[in-house]
Amino acid sequence: MDKNELLKILTPSLFDAVKILLTAVIILIVTKLQLVSDKLSALLIALPLTSILAMIWMRHESKVPDQASRIESIASHAYYTFWFVLPTMPMFLIIPWMLRKGHGFYFTLLINALLTAALFWLLVFFLKKFTSIELM
Repeated sequence: MDKNELLKILTPSLFDAVKILLTAVIILIVTKLQLVSDKLSALLIALPLTSILAMIWMRHESKVPDQASRIESIASHAYYTFWFVLPTMPMFLIIPWMLRKGHGFYFTLLINALLTAALFWLLVFFLKKFTSIELM
């Protein structure tokens, strides 16, 4: 990729502003809704909204003229997203456990970020060793 292509990709467009605004509005709604209902807020955030939005943005921004290639790119994105989500799942059980045990919020986040990274690399290792799936 040459400098001009990179500059073109990194230059914000009106569509980029719309994407940012819509994404920010979703996060704002979820955080405001949490003040009313933890369960409803958690349900909304558990939905793969960001993945769905990303796939919509990918579909509309793709410069690939071949529809089959565009579809394959989005399918591949969804497939790898599944594998990347798996190591994050324990975090949603460990964070509440640690917080309820009296650990500080930022310490809890740090420990869970490290744990998630370790689980991610463990998953990469096991998938590469025992399957044909290669994440990295």
